[in-house]
Amino acid sequence: MTKQVPIIAPSVLNADFARLGEECDRVLAAGAQMVHLDVMDNHYVPNLTVGPMVCQALRNYGVTVPIDVHLMVEPVDDLIESFAKAGATYISFHPEASKHLDRSVQLIRDLGCKPGVVLNPATPIATVEHVLGQLDLLLLMSVNPGFGGQAFIPYVLDKLHQARQLIDREGFNARLEVDGGIKVHNIGEVCRAGADTFVVGSEIFASDDYAATMSALLAQIDAA
Repeated sequence: MTKQVPIIAPSVLNADFARLGEECDRVLAAGAQMVHLDVMDNHYVPNLTVGPMVCQALRNYGVTVPIDVHLMVEPVDDLIESFAKAGATYISFHPEASKHLDRSVQLIRDLGCKPGVVLNPATPIATVEHVLGQLDLLLLMSVNPGFGGQAFIPYVLDKLHQARQLIDREGFNARLEVDGGIKVHNIGEVCRAGADTFVVGSEIFASDDYAATMSALLAQIDAA
């Protein structure tokens, strides 16, 4: 098992879509190491966001860092293939949206991407325990999916502890990502609970100074 270097993955759901390439440039220059793309279908979740063309557009624009695609869609397999072709690095999905969890994980791997599974706040860790060794990413939602700007749900800290213990005990290499309500004031606590990858949206994109906000977030991680 290799200890993962903590990284921040800004969620462009909160960015200015009229200038999305430039927004990515700004957060990457500020210290981000990955871009998080929230894909919602107005079916699995009550919102509609982006499709594979946006992922491809970011690659065409010149974004070379990993693109972390979070599929909040049902069913998932067709879009897995589309996002793989569009340049996704990580592709993660919700087990409730796949009839065959293991098969969808393997499909992502077969298409040359890194598979991840996403657990909603009330979905237990046991749901993914049997495939965790096949994953590059386990994403724990700390809000109910569908909208940006929600407040962090405190009991997810216990789930993070549980997931970290399981990953470490079994010697798995999956990143432990958390998404929802991550702010400067709580990212240190979330890091101490076991997360190593942090999806941050409104805290960055609603700020006047992306670099200052990123520095403050990274300082809290370093101090954790």
